[in-house]
Amino acid sequence: MAFTNLVLLFTLFSFLLLFRSTQSKLSADYYNKTCPKFQNIMQTILAEKQLSAPTTAAATLRVFFHDCFVNGCDSSMLIASNAFNKSERDANVNLSVAGDAFDLITRVKTALELECPGVVSCSDILAVSARDLVVMVGGPFYEVVLGRKDSRESNPSIVDKNLPKALTPMNELLSLFSSKGFSAEEMVALVGAHTIGFSHCEEFANRIFNFSKTSEFDPAYNPVFAQGLRKLCANYTKSPAMSAFNDVYTPGKFDN
Repeated sequence: MAFTNLVLLFTLFSFLLLFRSTQSKLSADYYNKTCPKFQNIMQTILAEKQLSAPTTAAATLRVFFHDCFVNGCDSSMLIASNAFNKSERDANVNLSVAGDAFDLITRVKTALELECPGVVSCSDILAVSARDLVVMVGGPFYEVVLGRKDSRESNPSIVDKNLPKALTPMNELLSLFSSKGFSAEEMVALVGAHTIGFSHCEEFANRIFNFSKTSEFDPAYNPVFAQGLRKLCANYTKSPAMSAFNDVYTPGKFDN
């Protein structure tokens, strides 16, 4: 487990460096003079939100990944659609993202605007929120460099080809992550973030219902686990929001 956390720690740090903004020089102490209470304000709101809505950590981590992996960590995932433009947030693959993540960023941004108007970017808020929430639920700490600038554009047409899907073949996954600068080992480490959160039944239904002519479910699944999922997801076609914890033993603990 220690080795796994070490790989994940290195990968998360590399993730931030790979997708850093080129618009300014990034540093861990970027807001020390312009918004000295930045970290304290964030910590207070993050703790309150996570305690009241335990899905916040997983949701925020997912939003962070979806933001960075598409076109860099520029908070374009946070831009809402309007009458003139559909945003990344409303791309099909992002429609299932839990709203707690967006609510959290709004709360933090509002509080920081009252303390230091126009200083802290949403991109940095999202990056720090993802890190701190991972730590809160038992994951590793890693340094986050700050100073990113927010995008004013959000294009849903580039989302699908840049994000992995539940049914994406392994060779395509390896190719996609490689195109972003990640090795196979680093890809596995990032996928390990699924140790928290849940997955919608429709995403894996093909593996537990009518899998083949000889098996109702994928034989690679533990039979007891597969039967449990089949029971849990029995009515998923009538309830699209039906879901299952990714880790049935410690669903809220980052212990992969």
